[in-house]
Amino acid sequence: MATNGGQAQTPRIEFVSLGMFIIDEIEFSTRTVHDVLGGAGTYSAIGARIVSPPPASKSVGWIVDEGHDFPAELRDVINSWGTSCLIRATPWRQTTRGWNGYGDNEHRAFKYTTPKLRLDHDSLDDTLLSSKSFHLICSPERCIDLVENILRRRKGLDDTRARRRPLFIWEPVPDLCVPDQLQACREALQHVDVISPNHTELCGFFGAEAHHSDGSVERHNIIECCRSLLGVKVDTGLTQLRAIVVRSGKEGCYVATKENAAWLPAYHQNSEKVVDPTGGGNTFLGGFSITLARASTIDFTAIENAVIYGAVAASFAIEQIGMPTLGRAEGEESWNDDSVGKRIRELQQRISSSV
Repeated sequence: MATNGGQAQTPRIEFVSLGMFIIDEIEFSTRTVHDVLGGAGTYSAIGARIVSPPPASKSVGWIVDEGHDFPAELRDVINSWGTSCLIRATPWRQTTRGWNGYGDNEHRAFKYTTPKLRLDHDSLDDTLLSSKSFHLICSPERCIDLVENILRRRKGLDDTRARRRPLFIWEPVPDLCVPDQLQACREALQHVDVISPNHTELCGFFGAEAHHSDGSVERHNIIECCRSLLGVKVDTGLTQLRAIVVRSGKEGCYVATKENAAWLPAYHQNSEKVVDPTGGGNTFLGGFSITLARASTIDFTAIENAVIYGAVAASFAIEQIGMPTLGRAEGEESWNDDSVGKRIRELQQRISSSV
């Protein structure tokens, strides 16, 4: 386990992402940016890290597979975050890299430019395996396989804390959010605590429209799709789905449980603050997941609170190309020269004022 600049220790991990680390090349109409930290695993890890100042930063677990072409400056940035990042040297291969192309109307294209190295339950060492929560980004079938195998492996750990069932937060992959995967999705929901698609992905499972003609989110369809998924029956011995968290960009999130539902706003209400939305959803889920894992009781209030932390984490991720900048301001840790705590209080106040 690489402890990123600290003394060797075995922290209690509260969050682990099984999303991949990718080095991005981002091509805009006027310029191209190279060697940008990216990938769902990286963005979700930074989301959890943003809401976890030291020493809690050590509770953030993730995996980086470092190829022979890994830029030293990126390693320095990762080390500066002070997380429990498992860095695995793979000198026989290139680091996983991807190309992102941006066109008109926020159209984004993506392709891998080197072979990818996917993570699974066997990628986890014992420290990461004992985590209180796991972020999964995968197909429905793979989601079930990962949950079952993580739980199986945890039974062999000496750490008694790992005997308690962790939280599983599932982010379905966009390409498989289609009607013929709906039944598989329903089956996966019997294994996870939270599913978090974006509004387009959720509607994709049902073949429903996600937007009005003016581009705004079709909220009625979002609500009806959630009601359908929350009606999934639970097999004996399997965890009941606790919540659906639908990420809807600038329109915020729709949070639904069997008992309650609410629309919660995004932090940024001014689109001029948003430079690059890439990774915003993953970052949200990192902040959301680790906050929910820290809750003493997981009820609707705890889920709403986790959404607030996730929304604030995402707000930092979308203000620039690549990762936000860690620093210090007024005696406390800052990101992009602003206070995480201040933004959390602002969003909490905005929500309480609107009730």
